[in-house]
Amino acid sequence: MKLEKTAIRAARAIVAQSAKLSFHLVKRSVQFTEERPFLANFSRAKLSYLSALTMLALVPAASSRAGELSPAAELPPTAEQMAKTYGLDAFGQIEGIRYTFNVEFHGVKVSRTWEWEPKTGKITYEGKDKNGNPVKATYLRSELSTQPDTVKNEIDPNFFNDQYWLLFPLHVAWDHSSTVTDEGMQKLPLGEGSGERIVVKYPSDGGNYPGDTWELYLDADHRVEQFVFHRGSPKKPSLITATWEGYKKAGPLLISTEHRGTADGGPFHEFFSDVAVKLTGSDTWINAQ
Repeated sequence: MKLEKTAIRAARAIVAQSAKLSFHLVKRSVQFTEERPFLANFSRAKLSYLSALTMLALVPAASSRAGELSPAAELPPTAEQMAKTYGLDAFGQIEGIRYTFNVEFHGVKVSRTWEWEPKTGKITYEGKDKNGNPVKATYLRSELSTQPDTVKNEIDPNFFNDQYWLLFPLHVAWDHSSTVTDEGMQKLPLGEGSGERIVVKYPSDGGNYPGDTWELYLDADHRVEQFVFHRGSPKKPSLITATWEGYKKAGPLLISTEHRGTADGGPFHEFFSDVAVKLTGSDTWINAQ
């Protein structure tokens, strides 16, 4: 009997290890691995700062069917409830998302408009090139390798950055490489009051963002009130602190449309406009309100 139990445990261990290895390979195939700037038409100094600000998407959205993968590991209950509050369980209903990403930082203003079909991987972009001329592009992520360099090296990386900000609470659940912990009630970094601090940390011994840490401060309704980013590498900015406000509902998704704060002491403002979703089986866009 003891030998039988030992054999069963050994078999389970082998299966578990094989599953972890397979999952790791899948995970690595869908992770985005390049850091890109917001735009390419600014001075070297501004580009360096804006590029450092870009939050890259280590998420299932890298595949053409974001939202179908389960969290890689069990989340703390508060973090799991946060993701559900923002629409995690209902993301499979989303046929399309459209929005305009805007950021103002160090005198630079950036605006990019997107329409994204998570289930097909189709992306439509409107913005400006480095000379300020209008640019439009539509492509499938499954065919990215056949696209012009502008799409592969500028537009698509910007897409990942912008939708990462838009859906960050969902990415906490989707991401496979970070460690998520609940640190309990803590004083808010901006102003008065306190919130439940959820810490999202990347490992310091590898990956694209060694030692990078994000802090989310949640209210009683599991919504993010404020957000702090600590960079683990010498790159700048080292610290970003911002509010999460301007909440709106876009179908089943909860969206924070306003982020105000500082980046290494300088004023920082990021916001989303014209947010809307289209649900499966409908051709009607539902505006966030």
